[in-house]
Amino acid sequence: MAQKPSIPKGTRDFSPNEVAKRQYIISTIKNHFEKFGFQPIETPSFENSDTLMGKYGEEGDRLIFKILNSGDFLSKASEENLQNKDSKKITSQISEKALRYDLTVPFARYVVQHQNEIDFPFKRYQIQPVWRADNPQKGRFREFYQCDADVVGSKSLWQEVELIQLYDAVFTDLNVEGVTIKINNRKILSGIAEVIGASDKLIDFTVALDKLDKIGEDGVKSEMIAKGISEEAIEKVQPVFNFTGTLADKIKQLSEMLQTSVEGMKGVEELNFICNAIDSIGLKSAKLNLDVTLARGLNYYTGAIFEVAAPETVKLGSIGGGGRYDDLTGIFGLKNVSGVGISFGLDRIYLVLEELNAFPETVSAVSKVIFLNFGDKEVLYVLPTIQKLRNAGIKTELYPDNTKMGKQFQFADKKGIQFAVIVGESEMENKQFALKNLANGEQTLVTEHELIENLKQFSF
Repeated sequence: MAQKPSIPKGTRDFSPNEVAKRQYIISTIKNHFEKFGFQPIETPSFENSDTLMGKYGEEGDRLIFKILNSGDFLSKASEENLQNKDSKKITSQISEKALRYDLTVPFARYVVQHQNEIDFPFKRYQIQPVWRADNPQKGRFREFYQCDADVVGSKSLWQEVELIQLYDAVFTDLNVEGVTIKINNRKILSGIAEVIGASDKLIDFTVALDKLDKIGEDGVKSEMIAKGISEEAIEKVQPVFNFTGTLADKIKQLSEMLQTSVEGMKGVEELNFICNAIDSIGLKSAKLNLDVTLARGLNYYTGAIFEVAAPETVKLGSIGGGGRYDDLTGIFGLKNVSGVGISFGLDRIYLVLEELNAFPETVSAVSKVIFLNFGDKEVLYVLPTIQKLRNAGIKTELYPDNTKMGKQFQFADKKGIQFAVIVGESEMENKQFALKNLANGEQTLVTEHELIENLKQFSF
């Protein structure tokens, strides 16, 4: 007996209904991207390894899927490395390409490669799959889509303000209330590390701090100690774990804590500008919250950092994030091009909408109406009408086989089709159509015009 096929762990198949719901989310996000002036680009699903490696920190590098070289990939691996089982050195010899980990680094590569064709500031959006060799769990997959919007070529903080508004606009349109947009600033984290005497451990400090939601305060402190951060420094950072109050209260506490750090105070100044602007403009459905423990473990952030938390009623991690990166294109040779961007987590947003029952009833890949098949003569009669319905935007299908009516109705019922059209000798003679509502069983005789108008009321 043939073995039952399967798919790799952390990946999924999507049914027609699931695809329709995903496309609804994507089209909503895309619509707002374009309203805010972003233009679409696409990049390859895999990049040269040296484009990706070293851009996400040590933890990120471990999660990058490597692609084996084609042909005899072991021919380039040295005997010494093979005998010593030196996986790090072997990998660089047998794999020159890797699946993209996110869309931001490939975008930076794109900007550098096409810099002479781009008008700055350049606003792009990108909706494509990415891959991470992560441990799969609820809301976390090895293959998933990211929906990114970035601006490069401007240091203006108004870009951060607009990106917060963009988040708010999308979640308002998706009918998701209670989303929290968390904000922090990488300069503030640098300032905190400086005032506690741990500047030389900045990366270890931020990586540990970023895990607060997962491992708790004690876990973060234990990891910091394991990374060589002194207990005295950890004691000084204690106020960070207890920041409370309004945005203004938290900014004031930060100002007092970081007054001896030039870098830290610059971060406070930037944060204050953004928060004051949003306070003046207002948000529709999201709320802005300063989270001084928000670090986002990606090394390329240099300014504002964002993370979007799902409504409290939905037990799920972040559903979006991003930040300012002043030096990203510099790693590819293009200096002094500042950028800022955000990402929407499509898969997690899908789970949020499912849990909140927030998908509109009209979001479906199912046909609205099916024409039953009573023979070739009848099919030829209804085909022009079917075409008119499709031209009117009504999802319409024809049952392909002239078989028992019960079987055709059973097919429509299983698919969840709402209406059936029945045309036999009598209907053709009178130029009529029998329209049956499969939900309540009601059946009426209508003209072609009446058929189209009736179905328009239920179309989407």
